[in-house]
Amino acid sequence: MADNSKAEDTASDSVDAAKNASDKKEKLADQVMQNPQVLAALQERLDNTALTPSSYIETLPKAVKRRIDALKQLQVKCAHIEAKFYEEVHDLERKYAALYQPLFDKRREFINGEAEPTDAESEWHSENEEEEKLAGDLKNAVVIEEKAEAEETNVKGIPDFWFTIFRNVDMLSELVQEYDEPILKHLQDIKVKFSEPGQPMSFSLEFHFGPNDYFSNTVLTKTYKMKSEPDKTDPFSFEGPEIVDCEGCTIDWKKGKNVTVKTIKKKQKHKGRGTVRTITKQVPNDSFFNFFNPIKVSGDGESLDEDSEFTLAADFEIGHFFRERIVPRAVLYFTGEAIEDDDNFEEGEEGEEEFISILS
Repeated sequence: MADNSKAEDTASDSVDAAKNASDKKEKLADQVMQNPQVLAALQERLDNTALTPSSYIETLPKAVKRRIDALKQLQVKCAHIEAKFYEEVHDLERKYAALYQPLFDKRREFINGEAEPTDAESEWHSENEEEEKLAGDLKNAVVIEEKAEAEETNVKGIPDFWFTIFRNVDMLSELVQEYDEPILKHLQDIKVKFSEPGQPMSFSLEFHFGPNDYFSNTVLTKTYKMKSEPDKTDPFSFEGPEIVDCEGCTIDWKKGKNVTVKTIKKKQKHKGRGTVRTITKQVPNDSFFNFFNPIKVSGDGESLDEDSEFTLAADFEIGHFFRERIVPRAVLYFTGEAIEDDDNFEEGEEGEEEFISILS
């Protein structure tokens, strides 16, 4: 009987303890819910949850979700039509490239001293014409003297035209090493060629070089392969043609002139005899001319490591910049005017973002 009484007392104590704990929790919850800061935080969390698009979609009736799926089907069809649009744009680019080419050929002739512009062709009215006229009058005597010197030196064309562009454009100058510079001074022209009708979408860059002591090639090429179709697994990410791969060319370096490799000496100890010998070995060297030996995109679906992906993305960006900016507007990158325009555009974008940030 005593044992039964003790068991009943223990059970009663447990019930009382549980009841007290529950009462304390309820009081604590009441106190928390009466705190304005806690209530505001909870309300903000609820508001954010309510504003999440995916959570809103989940609350919709099944019939509405079905209609949304139909809209997505239409969106995929729009993406495929957009891809066809860009294919026709590529055809237009090819057509107009043929119209630009005679002008680019004349540009090459003036740069390389193969022809002299007429007075009409060389007439240009700059924005600072008045200031330049005054400055010219003040320096008349000096100009006459310099003219005599110029006639004696007989400068041909526009010296170091393309090399100067490489120096002016940060994206390119970062790739150029000191030992690349003498080679780039032989660069005479850069051309863009578009793939032929019916061929897969691509474009090629042709770098035309004059005779030099470094390689026997007269033209170095880089071809960029493009894709203009929505990804089957993610069709909504389509935003137009993208570069998917590129191919360089073999440079026929003259003996001892390959700047893309360097020779190092390394001491090697024989395990058995303990003798030491010096061996020479060629290792890769930083150079702009590595541009013509790009990383190959794996065709078996294997992913590249992070560094390779970054290098390839930078390569694609440079190829696109040559095609869209450097080749069509070469003289403005030579004078620096295009670079100032690019800087002003970037500053304008930053200012706009800052203004929007202040408003929000």
